[in-house]
Amino acid sequence: MSEAAEAFSAFVRAHEPRLRQALTALYGPDQARDAAAEGLTYAWQHWDRVRAMDNPVGYVYTVARSRGRSRRKPRVVLPAPSPGMPYVELGLAAGLAALPERQRVAVLLVHGWDWTHQDVADLMGVSVSTVRNHLARGLDSLRTRLGVHIDG
Repeated sequence: MSEAAEAFSAFVRAHEPRLRQALTALYGPDQARDAAAEGLTYAWQHWDRVRAMDNPVGYVYTVARSRGRSRRKPRVVLPAPSPGMPYVELGLAAGLAALPERQRVAVLLVHGWDWTHQDVADLMGVSVSTVRNHLARGLDSLRTRLGVHIDG
């Protein structure tokens, strides 16, 4: 295997699962798999340029989003309630789907998959304060939509 192929394989092993999580926040799990594959295919085809970037994962995320945007509708898929599963507000999926894309991604990655604000900022190519703003606005919007009031 060539050095470039080995480096790309290591990149995929290290970043594909989280890339797919981020795309799941946009498109749901099935379409996220396809979008991740499209983004990684593009990355392989342009690997010499992509690997030299400061933020190759963020770039692949952007490519996957832009290539799939015309064919995919944003949707949020939450698992169906089952015994032993924690309670999930029934309106949460619709509330998440109604959020602007960046707010939805920030909320799901930080609160759904325990990403750090820095990890989300790196992926999205924005500052940590921008992630905090998207997160705060997204949570405020969800609270309003779901009728949740925070005292204090």
